Formats: sequence, structure tokens, C-alpha cells
Amino acid sequence: MKLSILIRILVLIAATCSWEAQAMAADGLITIKSSFGPEDTMKRLEAEVKAKGLTVFAHVDHAAGAATVGLPLRPTDLIIFGNAKGGTPLMQQAQTVGIDLPLKALVWQDEQGVTWLSYNDPAYLAGRHGVGEPAKAAVTAMTGALHAIAAKATAP
Repeated sequence: MKLSILIRILVLIAATCSWEAQAMAADGLITIKSSFGPEDTMKRLEAEVKAKGLTVFAHVDHAAGAATVGLPLRPTDLIIFGNAKGGTPLMQQAQTVGIDLPLKALVWQDEQGVTWLSYNDPAYLAGRHGVGEPAKAAVTAMTGALHAIAAKATAP
């Protein structure tokens, strides 16, 4: 009995360690650990977004905003990007998906100084808004593009 409890504890520890080193996902949010600091991760992310032919609409530097009102905030930078070819098929199925488009990605730093890149899973957004089968190809393409962009921005 004691051996089985020990094995369960070791399995739990191993799973926790490997989970932290890989991508995390919760409620449609995909989070990937970056091998770079926040500034370099954002620069790499923006370069990849542009390399894929997407438009960068805006940056929101939450930490800079917090500093203007005298509040501390670790690096937290949002980029808003996309293109009509990718998003319109989803909005043709359910216009409410426009609340979640254009796409967004957040580069942030945790309490331990680790940098992360988070973005919404397009399949989750499609499900959230009841986007149907006709937009499946667009969702699949968007998912693949975001994965590739995030991987290039965070991996050495």
C-alpha cells in the first residue's frame, strides 16, 4: 500500500514538472514558456506575425500604463493582430466572434522572472460563439498559424 502511494506521489511530481516546462492551457487560453525575456519575446512575436503577412493593429503595454498611475506591474505586453481573410469566415458564421477578433497575444513575466506567451485558442473561440462547420478550415488555419508563430517567438 505504501509503495503505491509513493508511486502516485512521484507520478504527480513528474507530471507537474513536465507540465510547467511545456505549454499550459486553461479555458481556451494557451500559454507557452519563452526561452527569452519579455522584450525579446515580444520583438520575436511581432516579427513572426508580420512574416506571416498579418497586420499588427496595436500594442498595449499594461506595465507602462500601470507605471503612469504609480502602480507596479511586471512586464505585461499585449499585441493585437490579424487579417480579414482569416477572421471574416468566423464572423460570417457568428458575428459575436468579433468581440474576440482580431487575435491577441500577451507576453508576460511571472513572479519568478519567467516569461510566458499566452493567446486564445481559435477552436475555443469558435466553440464559444457557435461557429459552425463552414468556418472549420479557417479555424484550423488560424490554429496552425498561431502555433507556428508562438513556437518561433518562444523557442531558441
